[in-house]
Amino acid sequence: MFLSLESVAVRYPKSPAGRAAVEGVTLGLTRGQIGVLIGPSGCGKTSLLRAVAGLERCASGRVVIDGHTLSDPATGVHLAPEKRQIGMVFQDYALFPHLSVADNVAFGVAGLDRMARGKRVQQMLDLVGLSHAAKRAPHQLSGGQQQRVALARALAPGPRLLLLDEPFSSLDVDLRERLAQEVRVILKDSGTTALLVTHDQLEAFAVGDLIGVMNKGRLEQWDDAYTLYHRPASRFVAQFIGHGVFAPAQIVACAHGPCVHTPVGELDDVAGCPLPDAYPDGHCDVLLRADDIVHDDASPVRALIERKAFRGSEFLLTLRLHTGERVMAHVPSHHDHQVGEWIGIRAAVDHVVTFPREAEAAAD
Repeated sequence: MFLSLESVAVRYPKSPAGRAAVEGVTLGLTRGQIGVLIGPSGCGKTSLLRAVAGLERCASGRVVIDGHTLSDPATGVHLAPEKRQIGMVFQDYALFPHLSVADNVAFGVAGLDRMARGKRVQQMLDLVGLSHAAKRAPHQLSGGQQQRVALARALAPGPRLLLLDEPFSSLDVDLRERLAQEVRVILKDSGTTALLVTHDQLEAFAVGDLIGVMNKGRLEQWDDAYTLYHRPASRFVAQFIGHGVFAPAQIVACAHGPCVHTPVGELDDVAGCPLPDAYPDGHCDVLLRADDIVHDDASPVRALIERKAFRGSEFLLTLRLHTGERVMAHVPSHHDHQVGEWIGIRAAVDHVVTFPREAEAAAD
């Protein structure tokens, strides 16, 4: 493992007694992989990034890069940030306004001789597609171009690890998604190992090989995007990733194996369905994502449209069943039903995700 975090904790002096900003986080990246930390505000993802950078001291645990320990309170090791060979990219770019694009990139390799420095700057500008803008000032560039300059400057010294803290948050939505994909290509082309913090799921999915979902200082799951979505390890991850709701359900034995009774019909022949004895009397909560619910006027199951959000190619509908449960559905936007209408729906679930009933989980 190239980057290894082992039971890392971060505590601040003024935090409430016993509460850690980061608690017991363990994760790893192989060389050249891109990891992303995602979670709600205040969940500890930036504190963890700062601990890796050396800007915050670990209260416990170890940070190791390429076999070298950077932080380990148990042995008194805390390597200074400037000695860690780690690059950082911030959300505000932090470019020098009085320097040209080329000189901004050159700032990180000032120790090289003039010829080597010029060659490295040219390599980085070619990598981020900004060779034509070498002599321009930062204010003459768009926000996306400025962020690519900041990326080139951080990559110029050849860091062992690159950390990116909400690098696209100041950009508009369309540019953010496009730049996230561009940054992934740049990092892969340069073979850079990177760890990025974001609050945006689309960014996380666009950039990350592995994604960590954090909640209240703890890492709930560290996995690829597909597994996070289809095999969430906790109720929090299931609710945080994608659009969906939990509905009461019962797993029963059918002739061909276990099946699940839900408010939107029976689910059978689906991947990962637990056996009925996984829960008391088979009663559980099943996750129904918006893409698990299909608009079908021929279906006997009817639902009232309570809210609709236009997403261009589709609507995201919030629906209420006769039984009172709510579900969500992605519906093609040419099916322009109105709030207050009843429509037919059916379940089309490929992966069953279940958890103990919420009341029972709380009692435990």
